[in-house]
Amino acid sequence: MNLQGRTKGIILVLTAAFFWGISGTVSQYLFQELHISAEWLTTARLLSAGFLLTLIAYKQHGNRVFDVWRHKADILGIVIFGIIGMIGVQYTYLAAIKHGNAATATVLQYLGPAIVTGYFILKAKRRPTSKEMIAVFLALFGTFLLVTHGNIQNLSISKLGFLWGILAAFGLAFYTIQPIELLKRWGSTIVVGWGMIIGGVVFSFVTPPWSFEGEWYFSTSLAFLFVVVCGTVLAFYSYLESLKYLSASETSLLACAEPLSAAVTSVLFLNVAFGWIDWLGTVLILLTIVVLTKKQKASPEESL
Repeated sequence: MNLQGRTKGIILVLTAAFFWGISGTVSQYLFQELHISAEWLTTARLLSAGFLLTLIAYKQHGNRVFDVWRHKADILGIVIFGIIGMIGVQYTYLAAIKHGNAATATVLQYLGPAIVTGYFILKAKRRPTSKEMIAVFLALFGTFLLVTHGNIQNLSISKLGFLWGILAAFGLAFYTIQPIELLKRWGSTIVVGWGMIIGGVVFSFVTPPWSFEGEWYFSTSLAFLFVVVCGTVLAFYSYLESLKYLSASETSLLACAEPLSAAVTSVLFLNVAFGWIDWLGTVLILLTIVVLTKKQKASPEESL
């Protein structure tokens, strides 16, 4: 890969990360300042972004977009992904923002990779490596600092904010693991596009898109469009494009800019209190990604 291609990949993944992070802050603005419900935003975001992503997939793959519905096993998989995976990762994250703040919610969600690692260790019925044990320790200690500020008798965030943040991490883990075979067969845009539509349709039974609560001004329109277009569609598309130029481990590391951008924008624009101990907890959790994606040194035989 030439330098120009790598530079393009880095720009793309950082764009995705910043869009994701800033959209969390924008969502917090919608909840706190305009009193929009997390349930309505979940439904509207899933349906709108799912429709746009499916259109992109149709432009890329033509009628293959609809072929996924001709295979019974894939139908079941994509329905499960849409209901549990998409709703699980989207609603829990937005609820964590609503009951806490965008910075803490985004950082807690980044416990997901540690949960994924634990799942595959249990599935393989093996002992964790020293690298994996270090990663889990960093994740747990970082969460402890972020949530308690070092005082186990007091939570620095609301109990609901913490609960939804942890659920968001498990939602991200399920979202990562469950559709692996679907993604291999059909590609990310098709699977995620349909998953969002399914999740949005199902969540409409909880809060339909026409059941709007809150204040709608021009600023509301701009914020909503940013969450859907920039924070979902463009972010996802940029991340996928970056994989053409960078390895999965490199994109995972660079995507750590997401919680950092959420934290910085929350502090600057919404006056969220985020002290040095919060930053320390954030860094420790993000170090989990660094440790888990660090390549093992090749053995002498492998290097020959």
